[in-house]
Amino acid sequence: MWDKLFPPKKITLDSGSVVYEKRSKSPVILMIVAVAMYYSGVVTGFDWNQLMSGIHEFFTIIFEMLQPNWGYMSRAWPELMSTLQMSLFGSVLGAVIALPLAVLASSNITKKRIIVSSVKTGLSLVRTMPTLVTALIATYIFQLPQTAGTIAIILFTTSYVGKLVYEAIENVDMGSFEAMEAMGMDKRSAFRTAIFPQILPNYLSISLYSFEGNVRYAAILGYVGAGGVGRLINETIGWRDYQSLGMIVFMLVITVYLIESTSEYFRKKLA
Repeated sequence: MWDKLFPPKKITLDSGSVVYEKRSKSPVILMIVAVAMYYSGVVTGFDWNQLMSGIHEFFTIIFEMLQPNWGYMSRAWPELMSTLQMSLFGSVLGAVIALPLAVLASSNITKKRIIVSSVKTGLSLVRTMPTLVTALIATYIFQLPQTAGTIAIILFTTSYVGKLVYEAIENVDMGSFEAMEAMGMDKRSAFRTAIFPQILPNYLSISLYSFEGNVRYAAILGYVGAGGVGRLINETIGWRDYQSLGMIVFMLVITVYLIESTSEYFRKKLA
């Protein structure tokens, strides 16, 4: 079809043979992307004039945030600890729940297709639901902010870690597992002995990475009443207290940096 729209250039060599030089698709692809971006801007109502006229306000806010209110640290600290506690508990419990679900979703371990399909579909559905929506639903059900935030983190971690782990299980070397089953070992023992040591480094690395992300996600769950430092972020923005907001952001940046550095160190050890 491409050759019909854009016929290749015919080149006759000195030997008399004819070759065809195919035209590059890049210009057409760039044109399609440009048209798509234009119509996307039209549909979303994007206005360059409005952007340029209001961008100074953005930098004004950033400038105020760069002058953090250090006295606000005493108020933000308990909420930051609450956020870390939610993230840690939710990440650990979610990762623990994800492991058996990943085994059930692995087609090379679980032979019943209905179980494999059901678990994979369930993980996909939970993973596609935004964490904020999950936290909002949990808030209405449990009425406790920290509990709602923790449940949202547990569900996201379970679906995220579960997907990556079952993909890792489906790509392992099954030779030792099959040999142990042939020797009369039950499937659970064969999995624990032959498969689990192969996926353990990936499993721990994925869980650590998930914890890193959950700290950032938990920081905004307060917008829907799920507790943590997000409640203060919402409050300071509402009162236009950007210096206190800068203090919260500064504390979050330092916390996330320390967690990421520690997590990266352990992930390298596991590699």
